[in-house]
Amino acid sequence: MFENLSSKLEVIFKKLRGYGVLNENNIKEALREVRIAFLEADVNLNVVKEFIERVRIRAIGQDVLSSLTPGQQVVKIVHEELVSMLGETDDRIAFAAKPPTIIMMVGLQGSGKTTTSVKLARKLLKEGHLPLLVAADVYRPAAVDQLKVLGKEIGIPVFDGDGTTVPLEICKKSLHYALEKECQTIIIDTAGRLHIDDELMNELIHIKDAIKPHEVLLIADAMTGQDAVTMARVFHERLGIDGVILTKMDGDARGGAALSIRSVTGKAIKFIGVGEKIDQLENFYPDRIASRILGMGDILSLIEKAQTSFDENALKKMQKKIKGDSFTLKDFREQLIQIRKLGPLDQILGMIPGAGKLTGKEINGKELIRTVAIIDSMTEKERINHALINGNRKRRIAKGSGTEVWEVNTLLKQFVRMKKMMKQLSKPGFMKRFEAPAQLMGGGRGFFPF
Repeated sequence: MFENLSSKLEVIFKKLRGYGVLNENNIKEALREVRIAFLEADVNLNVVKEFIERVRIRAIGQDVLSSLTPGQQVVKIVHEELVSMLGETDDRIAFAAKPPTIIMMVGLQGSGKTTTSVKLARKLLKEGHLPLLVAADVYRPAAVDQLKVLGKEIGIPVFDGDGTTVPLEICKKSLHYALEKECQTIIIDTAGRLHIDDELMNELIHIKDAIKPHEVLLIADAMTGQDAVTMARVFHERLGIDGVILTKMDGDARGGAALSIRSVTGKAIKFIGVGEKIDQLENFYPDRIASRILGMGDILSLIEKAQTSFDENALKKMQKKIKGDSFTLKDFREQLIQIRKLGPLDQILGMIPGAGKLTGKEINGKELIRTVAIIDSMTEKERINHALINGNRKRRIAKGSGTEVWEVNTLLKQFVRMKKMMKQLSKPGFMKRFEAPAQLMGGGRGFFPF
């Protein structure tokens, strides 16, 4: 996500920070490169023009030119203007004072509307808002069955029309069904088309007029770039939307749609889909996204992921082992499994300041799998006491895990170094001088084994 843009901006700002003193020519040249980087990221042309002009006016001010760290000041301005472009506040679902809250999901076919409806339902369920999924897409083959299967998978009721095949009637009936089931939210999965046409819009307008949803959310495929932005504008002009959910953000290395939609439509991105799994729908935080784009990481999101994925009692137990120097390869394996639960490793490292630049094996999730395989090929005694592992045992472990002896040696050396580092990090007061890493490590509770 934003990988290409981030790497280009990093080069531009590194060069800018290298100047002891900045002048208008330095700034003009840097902004020209920023403009090219944004356009190559498929950001809307008018949005880029307005953004660059706002940054330019602020950057040539006396406070920047006379600053002791002018390059850093320019980066700060770019960050603030990025946040402004993305929508300064975190917009969320506007829940009705009297339940149920009706959420109407709209969009074109192929944007991930049905899957996103289920993801949102799961998210609302976890937050205590019992949802009802409504299968109002009667045109796409198997759309109703897909919603039923996914709904059953996460334990959420699905209303399929009770014999009705008219979308408008299905939506009307769902309101009564939700009251019977005491659901706090209703998520309506409407029909889409391969393109915007009058038939589609008229149907959606009739549904909206009849059920009066509290939220109309447009599901847009981030991979389509400016097509998603154009589609969002048309949907808002003809139907009126309250927000956007961008799907497939994990596959969009450019990010042009995310950077353009707010400015073009005036409507906020409320959530982003970052993977195919049901739990991979995240709140959209403008400030955090801006930080990721500029390579500053996103520690807060990483901590939230850790807190929802890791068991608190297990973490306390692990911390006790680290302090007592009884942390074993068996414990190390458990920590690796916990890390895999957070999602793809490259996404996790992208949230850590500076770690997003890692490439190759360093962000290859397969390396975690190979490491777990090596540990699984050890005996219970070897996992508890790595000192038992001699040459013959290493050869057996390598053969059993489908790896080489040198890989087993590398793992053992890394484990020993890691044990020393973790013991040092767990000492009281050690992390106080590193505020962000201290948060990341959970104040010494051991969120991560590195």
